[in-house]
Amino acid sequence: MNSSQPLGSVIQGSLTGGLEVRLHPDISVEDMRVGKFLVVHGLRSRFFCMLTDVALGTSNPRILANPPGWEDTFLREVLAGSGTYGTINLAPMLMFTPESDESSNHSTNGLVKSPNGLASFQPQTSTTMELLPVKTIPSHFSQVYEASEEDFRRVFGWEDDPHRRNFSVGKPLDMDVAVCIDLNRFVERSNGVFGKSGTGKSFLTRLLLAGVIRKNAAVNLIFDMHSEYGWEAVAEGKNVNTVKGLKQLFPGKVEVYTLDPQSTKRRGVRDAQELYLSYEQITVEDIKLCSRDLGLSEAALDNASILHNEFGKSWITQLFKMTGEDIKMFCEEKPGHPGSITSLQRKLLRLDSLKYMRGVCPQNYISKIIQSLEAGKNVVIEFGSQSNMLSYMLVTNMITRRIHEEYVKKADKFLHSKNPCDRPTPLMITIEEAHRFLDPSIVQSTIFGTIARELRKYFVTLLVVDQRPSGIDNEVMSQIGTRITALLNDEKDIDAIFTGVSGAGGLRSVLAKLDSKQQALILGHAVPMPVVVKTRPYDTTFYAEIGDPAWEEKPDAEVFAAAEIAKADLGF
Repeated sequence: MNSSQPLGSVIQGSLTGGLEVRLHPDISVEDMRVGKFLVVHGLRSRFFCMLTDVALGTSNPRILANPPGWEDTFLREVLAGSGTYGTINLAPMLMFTPESDESSNHSTNGLVKSPNGLASFQPQTSTTMELLPVKTIPSHFSQVYEASEEDFRRVFGWEDDPHRRNFSVGKPLDMDVAVCIDLNRFVERSNGVFGKSGTGKSFLTRLLLAGVIRKNAAVNLIFDMHSEYGWEAVAEGKNVNTVKGLKQLFPGKVEVYTLDPQSTKRRGVRDAQELYLSYEQITVEDIKLCSRDLGLSEAALDNASILHNEFGKSWITQLFKMTGEDIKMFCEEKPGHPGSITSLQRKLLRLDSLKYMRGVCPQNYISKIIQSLEAGKNVVIEFGSQSNMLSYMLVTNMITRRIHEEYVKKADKFLHSKNPCDRPTPLMITIEEAHRFLDPSIVQSTIFGTIARELRKYFVTLLVVDQRPSGIDNEVMSQIGTRITALLNDEKDIDAIFTGVSGAGGLRSVLAKLDSKQQALILGHAVPMPVVVKTRPYDTTFYAEIGDPAWEEKPDAEVFAAAEIAKADLGF
């Protein structure tokens, strides 16, 4: 379709309800797709809009009472455009009013007469561009056009912009032009990747993480529950294919820690470091987060606090040593309950079956992770066979809480010294099954709720990945800066996506009509306006565009090690 050909005319609308456009007779309603990016040329301003609905109309109700037969193509063609027509609804998202210099023709405001006598907008070379929120609407019969490549670049920028960290996440549904997000704005706040199972959330998350790493927008800590981000992962589809992980794309920038070294070794992951945790590192807060998986009652948690106050860091070790008589004597001296402590002891013994738990660790592995992050390394923590929800919630909470404490200290030091050298490197923490950490009943007391509400006060943000956004606390959802959402069917989940978003009525229909694969609605802080994209393929072409150009996968481990040493010497 010719982008210079008008599609229709604005016939009515409002600022809050959107615009109704009647399509011209030669425009097929079947070419209109929900989520399409269109531009309305008003008398003074240009309005960037999203198509939110498509409808059919008639000029006379008698046509509907006595419609032409299916074989009467002549009558249908006669009625088309006059008696029957198509309409579309547009949601204006942005506008700009050109301001020409003194040598420009102010009387036309960039409007010129086309051969058919209609006014059209021709940008002047002296025109400055400033996108603004929509505060008005175009006049009656303003012409609607398909967005051009220039329009997309004006709104979403381009990936090679030297002044911004732009990253292409995909293309419009019907054009071959990049849609970029601003990674500087992306890492300023916590963000979310949402979509029902099977819509490609993991691939989309991997795509975003690769962009953040490539552009050095932030350092990442990724809790990889299903071993999908660090090394190879199985691609979706009928054929058994694999896609590269972040360690393979950025061998000098990514480190892999594993809670299950045997599983990681079987998968062929190179240079993975072991990760162990000790009972002394577990606090009552960590246990509270896992209370549902451990089957702990409120009484058991209260007695855990009593034990922690008495024994300090060694409270779990001391609890495991207690006999029935020891528990009875302890409760006689302290305000504990023997039955609750016995139940707590029995249920915490499940921790002994976790491969990564130790009574005493030979070193502080969490400190090693912090050192890697401080050195600008992106850390992926693999769970392997320990990918049960108990392990994921326990480990993620333990590590995140301690790293957050370090970042609070670093941020306070920077605010005190004002020395740029003391400024912490921005950290983005990726968690899956986010609703388990951000449930309304526990979010006020978890470290993840704290991070989400802090925005970027201490240079730490979240990237939450979830298929049930309705399970996340509303206050937290309102703080999510950028939301990248694949298909959702549940009404509660769709409502949750638009928590705190103004003018969400039209966007609801857009989200509900996405394809189940490789399509997403992006809205929020990192994009100027909501947009539907066909997401960028995560394939060999992407590897070449985004990955380390020095990387070539070789089966020989010695060759690989030599390449790593050479890159380290070169400063990679």
